[in-house]
Amino acid sequence: MKQWMKKIAVMMIAIVTLGMYVPASLTEEPSDAKARYNSDSDVSETSSPAVLEQTPPLTDPMLELSEKAKEQVMRKMGPRIADRVADEFTAVILPHIEQVMQTVMLDENGKPISHYGITEDPASGYGERIFHIYDYQQEENVVKFHVRRDHRPLEGHWFNFHYHLKDDQFETHYEIGEIFWDKNTPPKWMA
Repeated sequence: MKQWMKKIAVMMIAIVTLGMYVPASLTEEPSDAKARYNSDSDVSETSSPAVLEQTPPLTDPMLELSEKAKEQVMRKMGPRIADRVADEFTAVILPHIEQVMQTVMLDENGKPISHYGITEDPASGYGERIFHIYDYQQEENVVKFHVRRDHRPLEGHWFNFHYHLKDDQFETHYEIGEIFWDKNTPPKWMA
């Protein structure tokens, strides 16, 4: 395209878009285009090089699920709650959650059940749901991990971590542990 045609096209586009968009391909001078290429290589600096994906090192699937569970809990709590209880959660509650996950998600040979996964939709507001272990083959929940807010008169507010099993139609609360919040009401989840 002739140089004066490029300049007119750039001005028209700039006027129509009120200067918000100026096409880079039209403003580029021919010498700029040549400068982008290194004479020693046949790959331009602006293009992204093709990289062969490396296979990640073998990791423990239970470790990955444990990290995902911790991430879900921190996501549910939100930054205001997580900042205050993260250390106690990691020291007291997370080991119990990992223990329950290992008993549920490992088969009789001690290998992870491949069609089990963790849901990624914690309940916000005042809901209890943290995450569920889901059987993707049967399309049903196997274990539900919840946290309830308890207000005990004269003691204050506590977070009660528990889980429910499919074996008893999720009726029984199996205790994991509790974390004390404060005498004041904690904020809503994910706040």
